Amino acid sequence: MDRPILSVRDVHIRFGGVIALDGVSFDMEPRSILGLIGPNGAGKTTLFNCLSRIYAPDGGDILFQGQSILDRPPHRIAEVGIGRTFQNLALFQNLSVLDNVRIGTHSRISGDFFSDAFYLPWTRRNEKTADRTANEIIDYLGLRDVATSQVADLPFGSQKRVELARALATDPKLLLLDEPACGLNHEEVDELAVVIRAIRRDRGISILLVEHHMGLVMSISDQIVALNFGREISQGTPAAIQSHPEVITAYLGAEAA
Repeated sequence: MDRPILSVRDVHIRFGGVIALDGVSFDMEPRSILGLIGPNGAGKTTLFNCLSRIYAPDGGDILFQGQSILDRPPHRIAEVGIGRTFQNLALFQNLSVLDNVRIGTHSRISGDFFSDAFYLPWTRRNEKTADRTANEIIDYLGLRDVATSQVADLPFGSQKRVELARALATDPKLLLLDEPACGLNHEEVDELAVVIRAIRRDRGISILLVEHHMGLVMSISDQIVALNFGREISQGTPAAIQSHPEVITAYLGAEAA
């Protein structure tokens, strides 16, 4: 069996007197889809922010491909192969779709002030590489018709797809999706499920998603980790999670259990 692409080991974090994560541990296999679920306040977003190094845990470790990422600042996380989207869109609204996606390529292209200022040959090569990568991803995600449009002019569902395209442009080995179905209608959620499966199949990318839309999570995940009050209460296949008493109680209340 392959080494886990991601290992979360006994991660603790508190904010003042509030325990946000209380010893969370799980492994994620390469080329898998893992759903992270739980009620509001369960610790899902806190864990996501630890994975992308926005937060530093108070204890425990996070290993990506066997190496701890806790010594890396947030702006260096994309370099190791971790990309993410955000629940609240973080796009440049006044730029085109193509320019937004090109920005995602910067983490994989080296440069320096001198070379860029004098537009040296390798700078031109980098720009061509960025254009080629961005255009390939735009075609892959069906955004060609709006490639030159300003992001601000697009409907919300299309903007969510642009953010996914920008995350793919970082060339991730692990893609973190933060509430990708939030704000989408039923048809768009079905399309999203197809896209997520295709990304794993076509690009071999491991995908970890935080999501409240249980239909989406259960239909695409290989493995699910359920949190409540910062503590892991269950992990397993979608079928096992759906029938787990603590998960049922967390979502539906004590009477349902």
